[in-house]
Amino acid sequence: MLHGAGGNMASWKHESGPADASVNISHYQQLVQKAEQAKFDFAFVADGLSINKDVLPHFLNRFEPLTILSALAATTSHIGLVGTLSSSYSEPFTVARQFGSLDLISGGRAGWNVVTSPSSGAARNHSRGSFPNHSLRYEIAEEHLEVVKGLWDSWEDDAFLFDRESGTYFDPEKMHTLNHVGKHFQVEGPLNIQRSKQGQPVVFQAGSSNAGRELAAKTADAVFTNHQTVEDAQALNQDVKNRAVSYGRKPEDLLILPGIGPIIGNTEEEVEEKYAALRNGSSIEAALHYLGRYFDHYDFSQFPLDEPFPDIGDIGSENFRSTTDQIKRDARIHGKTLREVALEATTPRSSFSGTPLHVANEIERWFLSGACDGIIFGSPLLNDGLDLFIKKVLPILQERGIAQTEYPGTTLRDNLGLPFKQSRYAARKTQ
Repeated sequence: MLHGAGGNMASWKHESGPADASVNISHYQQLVQKAEQAKFDFAFVADGLSINKDVLPHFLNRFEPLTILSALAATTSHIGLVGTLSSSYSEPFTVARQFGSLDLISGGRAGWNVVTSPSSGAARNHSRGSFPNHSLRYEIAEEHLEVVKGLWDSWEDDAFLFDRESGTYFDPEKMHTLNHVGKHFQVEGPLNIQRSKQGQPVVFQAGSSNAGRELAAKTADAVFTNHQTVEDAQALNQDVKNRAVSYGRKPEDLLILPGIGPIIGNTEEEVEEKYAALRNGSSIEAALHYLGRYFDHYDFSQFPLDEPFPDIGDIGSENFRSTTDQIKRDARIHGKTLREVALEATTPRSSFSGTPLHVANEIERWFLSGACDGIIFGSPLLNDGLDLFIKKVLPILQERGIAQTEYPGTTLRDNLGLPFKQSRYAARKTQ
């Protein structure tokens, strides 16, 4: 997970990385090359479409995903390159062309993380008075994906001949016009770029609400999740894969990849010191603002800090629904105060945090218990955390046969054990 200096409000202050990490191309190149040497499957760049002065510092000043991933494609050869792009504020033709280009530039290593952007600020930044409600956003996203995938199949794999002797650039019989006319989009096509070595970019989906699970089960290759307990992760894994089967897919067609953000230390004392430094590195005011962003920048400062987390009704249900539901539920069950909730949201105490052996054991436990098909590694301190993970955790996982020591192929689908994405037109010819 490439997120500047790390996923904490105070990460940029830590001496392990540059303060301007989120716009430092050399920093990103070094991180991704290091991850590729360690045989990570992919690098992942998240995104957002609105900011204010109180957000996570690296959100204020960061690269646009497709741009930085294209630059990273030129300095890597095997690691996948996955970026977030909103289906709510991007035209399908443009999305298909951008990711199709990244896929071709990288030799078949591109992936698209589909999000629906639940923010009024994002709506205002795109000349909209308001953003669609939760169910409508996912309805739009499903049709958007349908169009993009259709455009990615505009050309059969051998459509471009480049035959100078005969003067034949392409075979017109292998060009296909989409002619999509739907409720939200009308797109003619064809797309003006050929398919890549993996057929189509890998599609990731990051919502865990009911609508998000349905979209993933129908359309995604991988799901980026965020669960605090192995039991919750197991339940989501089983639920989404059961839904995928109901749509005629196989369970192995869909990978469940929870994000983890461990603080790693050589001793438990060192872990606690790092955690305390991060937690104390941000004020309670900053923590309240950070918590508020999940609720469309709701102002929590109006409530007493040391009384139970306030009953705010349905606020948050139209934003990051699965996350806001989880925050409310956890606060209610455990009787947490607003102060506790805000500080934990800003600097969560991950069950994966600990010594290298503990981190490895926890990853193995989740993997072998069916809670995940892999993990997306992030860290509150990205440079420090990645170095420790690669040097001290990864060798344990490799020794146990859980982490790979070589890439199985050259494309992202190869890396993830997903099959080549055959063109719908080629598939019809073989039926």
